[in-house]
Amino acid sequence: MKVLILAGGFGTRLSEETEVRPKPMAEIGGKPILWHIMKIYSHYGFNEFVLLLGYKGYQIKEYFFNYYLHQSDVTLDLSTNKMDVHNSNSEPWKITLLDTGLNTMTGGRIKRAKEYINKEPFLLTYGDGVADVNIAKTVDFHKSHKKLLTMTSVQPEGRFGALSFGASDKVDAFMEKPKGDGSWINGGFFVCQPEVMNYIAGDETIFEREPLERMASEGQLYSYKHEGFWKCMDTLRDKNQLNELWDSKNPKWKVW
Repeated sequence: MKVLILAGGFGTRLSEETEVRPKPMAEIGGKPILWHIMKIYSHYGFNEFVLLLGYKGYQIKEYFFNYYLHQSDVTLDLSTNKMDVHNSNSEPWKITLLDTGLNTMTGGRIKRAKEYINKEPFLLTYGDGVADVNIAKTVDFHKSHKKLLTMTSVQPEGRFGALSFGASDKVDAFMEKPKGDGSWINGGFFVCQPEVMNYIAGDETIFEREPLERMASEGQLYSYKHEGFWKCMDTLRDKNQLNELWDSKNPKWKVW
Protein backbone atom coordinates (compact mmCIF):
# COMPACT_ATOMS: atom_id res chain seq x y z
CA MET A 1 0.00 0.00 0.00
CA LYS A 2 1.57 3.28 -1.14
CA VAL A 3 1.56 6.48 0.89
CA LEU A 4 0.64 9.70 -0.94
CA ILE A 5 1.79 12.90 0.79
CA LEU A 6 0.53 16.33 -0.24
CA ALA A 7 3.69 18.41 -0.37
CA GLY A 8 3.02 21.10 -2.95
CA GLY A 9 1.21 24.00 -1.29
CA PHE A 10 2.54 27.53 -0.84
CA GLY A 11 2.37 27.51 2.97
CA THR A 12 1.60 31.23 3.08
CA ARG A 13 0.86 31.28 6.82
CA LEU A 14 4.39 30.08 7.45
CA SER A 15 5.90 32.73 5.20
CA GLU A 16 8.95 33.17 7.42
CA GLU A 17 10.00 29.69 6.29
CA THR A 18 8.33 29.22 2.93
CA GLU A 19 9.92 32.18 1.17
CA VAL A 20 13.05 30.05 0.88
CA ARG A 21 11.80 26.45 1.05
CA PRO A 22 8.59 24.42 0.65
CA LYS A 23 6.64 23.97 3.85
CA PRO A 24 7.30 20.20 4.18
CA MET A 25 11.03 21.02 4.31
CA ALA A 26 10.70 23.23 7.42
CA GLU A 27 12.86 21.51 10.00
CA ILE A 28 11.91 19.95 13.31
CA GLY A 29 14.96 18.83 15.25
CA GLY A 30 17.18 19.34 12.23
CA LYS A 31 15.04 17.15 9.93
CA PRO A 32 12.25 18.23 7.56
CA ILE A 33 8.77 17.67 8.96
CA LEU A 34 8.23 15.56 5.83
CA TRP A 35 10.90 13.16 7.12
CA HIS A 36 9.09 12.87 10.46
CA ILE A 37 5.82 12.03 8.69
CA MET A 38 7.51 9.38 6.57
CA LYS A 39 9.13 7.87 9.66
CA ILE A 40 5.67 7.47 11.23
CA TYR A 41 4.44 5.48 8.24
CA SER A 42 7.67 3.52 7.96
CA HIS A 43 7.33 2.42 11.60
CA TYR A 44 4.17 0.57 10.58
CA GLY A 45 5.80 -1.05 7.56
CA PHE A 46 4.69 1.38 4.84
CA ASN A 47 7.83 2.31 2.92
CA GLU A 48 6.60 3.23 -0.58
CA PHE A 49 5.86 6.93 -0.96
CA VAL A 50 4.49 9.19 -3.68
CA LEU A 51 5.32 12.81 -2.83
CA LEU A 52 2.92 15.22 -4.55
CA LEU A 53 5.15 18.21 -5.27
CA GLY A 54 4.43 21.76 -6.38
CA TYR A 55 5.89 24.94 -4.88
CA LYS A 56 9.71 24.68 -4.76
CA GLY A 57 9.40 20.95 -5.30
CA TYR A 58 12.93 20.77 -6.69
CA GLN A 59 14.23 21.25 -3.14
CA ILE A 60 12.45 18.09 -2.02
CA LYS A 61 13.83 16.25 -5.06
CA GLU A 62 17.36 17.41 -4.27
CA TYR A 63 17.02 16.44 -0.60
CA PHE A 64 16.10 12.85 -1.38
CA PHE A 65 18.49 12.60 -4.33
CA ASN A 66 21.29 13.34 -1.86
CA TYR A 67 19.65 11.53 1.06
CA TYR A 68 22.20 8.71 1.00
CA LEU A 69 24.92 11.29 1.62
CA HIS A 70 22.94 13.01 4.38
CA GLN A 71 22.76 9.73 6.28
CA SER A 72 26.35 8.56 5.77
CA ASP A 73 29.96 9.39 6.47
CA VAL A 74 31.98 9.77 3.27
CA THR A 75 35.58 10.04 2.13
CA LEU A 76 36.11 12.03 -1.09
CA ASP A 77 39.20 11.70 -3.26
CA LEU A 78 39.05 14.82 -5.41
CA SER A 79 41.99 13.74 -7.60
CA THR A 80 40.14 10.64 -8.81
CA ASN A 81 36.55 11.77 -8.21
CA LYS A 82 36.08 8.69 -6.03
CA MET A 83 33.77 8.49 -3.04
CA ASP A 84 33.79 5.89 -0.28
CA VAL A 85 30.68 5.63 1.88
CA HIS A 86 30.95 4.65 5.54
CA ASN A 87 28.28 3.85 8.15
CA SER A 88 25.27 4.34 5.91
CA ASN A 89 22.00 4.48 7.83
CA SER A 90 19.38 5.14 5.16
CA GLU A 91 15.77 4.02 5.49
CA PRO A 92 14.33 1.33 3.17
CA TRP A 93 12.16 3.83 1.33
CA LYS A 94 11.07 3.80 -2.29
CA ILE A 95 10.05 7.34 -3.23
CA THR A 96 8.28 8.67 -6.32
CA LEU A 97 8.74 12.44 -6.60
CA LEU A 98 5.79 13.63 -8.67
CA ASP A 99 5.52 17.19 -9.96
CA THR A 100 1.79 17.94 -9.74
CA GLY A 101 1.89 21.59 -10.81
CA LEU A 102 2.39 24.90 -9.05
CA ASN A 103 -1.25 25.97 -8.67
CA THR A 104 -2.97 22.58 -8.62
CA MET A 105 -5.48 22.09 -5.80
CA THR A 106 -5.30 19.21 -3.30
CA GLY A 107 -7.73 17.01 -5.22
CA GLY A 108 -5.92 17.64 -8.48
CA ARG A 109 -2.60 16.65 -6.93
CA ILE A 110 -4.10 13.38 -5.72
CA LYS A 111 -5.68 12.70 -9.13
CA ARG A 112 -2.31 13.10 -10.85
CA ALA A 113 -0.99 10.15 -8.86
CA LYS A 114 -3.68 7.81 -10.21
CA GLU A 115 -1.34 5.85 -12.47
CA TYR A 116 1.09 5.25 -9.59
CA ILE A 117 -1.32 3.49 -7.22
CA ASN A 118 -1.99 0.60 -9.62
CA LYS A 119 -5.73 0.53 -8.83
CA GLU A 120 -4.93 -0.46 -5.24
CA PRO A 121 -5.97 1.05 -1.89
CA PHE A 122 -3.60 3.78 -0.74
CA LEU A 123 -2.77 5.95 2.24
CA LEU A 124 -2.88 9.74 2.08
CA THR A 125 -1.86 12.61 4.35
CA TYR A 126 -0.66 16.19 4.42
CA GLY A 127 2.99 17.23 4.47
CA ASP A 128 2.68 19.45 7.53
CA GLY A 129 1.16 17.43 10.37
CA VAL A 130 2.46 14.83 12.82
CA ALA A 131 0.64 12.52 15.23
CA ASP A 132 1.04 9.36 17.25
CA VAL A 133 -1.83 7.82 15.31
CA ASN A 134 -1.60 4.06 14.88
CA ILE A 135 -1.56 3.69 11.10
CA ALA A 136 -2.12 -0.06 11.25
CA LYS A 137 -5.33 0.48 13.23
CA THR A 138 -6.61 3.02 10.71
CA VAL A 139 -6.11 0.43 7.97
CA ASP A 140 -7.89 -2.27 10.00
CA PHE A 141 -10.78 0.11 10.69
CA HIS A 142 -10.99 0.97 7.00
CA LYS A 143 -11.17 -2.69 6.05
CA SER A 144 -13.90 -3.30 8.63
CA HIS A 145 -16.42 -0.80 7.24
CA LYS A 146 -15.74 -1.60 3.57
CA LYS A 147 -16.44 1.93 2.31
CA LEU A 148 -14.34 4.20 0.08
CA LEU A 149 -12.60 6.49 2.54
CA THR A 150 -11.44 6.65 6.13
CA MET A 151 -10.47 10.04 7.54
CA THR A 152 -8.61 10.31 10.81
CA SER A 153 -10.40 12.89 12.96
CA VAL A 154 -8.81 14.75 15.85
CA GLN A 155 -9.65 17.28 18.54
CA PRO A 156 -7.02 20.04 18.33
CA GLU A 157 -5.51 21.58 21.40
CA GLY A 158 -7.05 24.90 22.41
CA ARG A 159 -4.86 27.95 22.07
CA PHE A 160 -5.77 29.51 25.41
CA GLY A 161 -6.38 28.30 28.96
CA ALA A 162 -9.96 27.56 29.95
CA LEU A 163 -11.79 28.46 33.14
CA SER A 164 -14.65 26.59 34.80
CA PHE A 165 -16.86 28.78 37.00
CA GLY A 166 -18.98 27.95 40.02
CA ALA A 167 -21.28 30.15 42.10
CA SER A 168 -20.45 33.84 42.49
CA ASP A 169 -17.85 33.66 39.72
CA LYS A 170 -15.60 31.39 41.78
CA VAL A 171 -13.14 29.54 39.54
CA ASP A 172 -13.67 25.84 40.08
CA ALA A 173 -11.00 24.67 37.68
CA PHE A 174 -8.36 25.89 35.26
CA MET A 175 -7.06 23.89 32.33
CA GLU A 176 -4.03 25.06 30.35
CA LYS A 177 -4.78 24.70 26.64
CA PRO A 178 -7.41 21.94 26.84
CA LYS A 179 -8.74 20.09 23.85
CA GLY A 180 -11.12 22.05 21.64
CA ASP A 181 -14.84 22.61 22.11
CA GLY A 182 -15.72 18.96 21.58
CA SER A 183 -15.82 19.12 17.79
CA TRP A 184 -13.73 16.81 15.64
CA ILE A 185 -11.78 18.03 12.62
CA ASN A 186 -10.01 16.49 9.64
CA GLY A 187 -6.60 15.34 10.86
CA GLY A 188 -5.42 13.79 7.59
CA PHE A 189 -3.98 10.26 7.74
CA PHE A 190 -6.56 8.90 5.27
CA VAL A 191 -7.05 5.36 4.01
CA CYS A 192 -8.52 5.34 0.50
CA GLN A 193 -9.95 2.92 -2.00
CA PRO A 194 -8.77 3.58 -5.57
CA GLU A 195 -12.33 4.60 -6.52
CA VAL A 196 -11.80 7.81 -4.54
CA MET A 197 -10.07 9.10 -7.68
CA ASN A 198 -13.43 9.03 -9.47
CA TYR A 199 -14.71 11.79 -7.20
CA ILE A 200 -11.98 14.20 -8.31
CA ALA A 201 -12.74 16.11 -11.50
CA GLY A 202 -9.32 17.63 -12.19
CA ASP A 203 -6.64 20.11 -11.17
CA GLU A 204 -9.11 22.69 -9.84
CA THR A 205 -10.77 20.27 -7.42
CA ILE A 206 -10.24 20.89 -3.72
CA PHE A 207 -10.30 17.44 -2.12
CA GLU A 208 -11.74 18.72 1.16
CA ARG A 209 -14.81 20.18 -0.56
CA GLU A 210 -16.84 18.42 -3.23
CA PRO A 211 -15.14 14.98 -3.10
CA LEU A 212 -15.33 14.61 0.69
CA GLU A 213 -18.77 16.24 0.87
CA ARG A 214 -20.12 13.93 -1.82
CA MET A 215 -18.64 10.79 -0.26
CA ALA A 216 -20.10 11.80 3.11
CA SER A 217 -23.56 12.33 1.58
CA GLU A 218 -23.34 8.90 -0.07
CA GLY A 219 -22.32 7.16 3.15
CA GLN A 220 -18.84 6.37 1.81
CA LEU A 221 -16.83 8.39 4.38
CA TYR A 222 -16.00 7.01 7.82
CA SER A 223 -13.94 8.58 10.59
CA TYR A 224 -11.25 6.96 12.68
CA LYS A 225 -11.23 8.97 15.91
CA HIS A 226 -7.72 9.62 17.18
CA GLU A 227 -7.64 10.88 20.76
CA GLY A 228 -3.87 11.03 21.10
CA PHE A 229 -1.31 13.62 20.01
CA TRP A 230 -1.79 15.56 16.77
CA LYS A 231 -0.34 18.85 15.64
CA CYS A 232 -0.31 20.70 12.34
CA MET A 233 2.59 23.05 11.57
CA ASP A 234 0.52 25.94 10.28
CA THR A 235 2.44 28.93 11.66
CA LEU A 236 5.90 29.80 12.97
CA ARG A 237 4.47 29.43 16.47
CA ASP A 238 3.50 25.82 15.68
CA LYS A 239 6.97 25.14 14.29
CA ASN A 240 8.61 26.49 17.42
CA GLN A 241 6.33 24.39 19.63
CA LEU A 242 7.18 21.24 17.69
CA ASN A 243 10.88 21.98 18.03
CA GLU A 244 10.44 22.50 21.78
CA LEU A 245 8.70 19.14 22.01
CA TRP A 246 11.50 17.47 20.05
CA ASP A 247 14.12 19.07 22.31
CA SER A 248 12.26 17.78 25.37
CA LYS A 249 13.42 14.28 24.33
CA ASN A 250 9.83 13.03 24.49
CA PRO A 251 8.14 14.07 21.23
CA LYS A 252 4.83 12.24 21.27
CA TRP A 253 4.78 11.60 17.52
CA LYS A 254 8.14 9.78 17.62
CA VAL A 255 6.74 6.25 17.49
CA TRP A 256 9.83 4.79 15.78
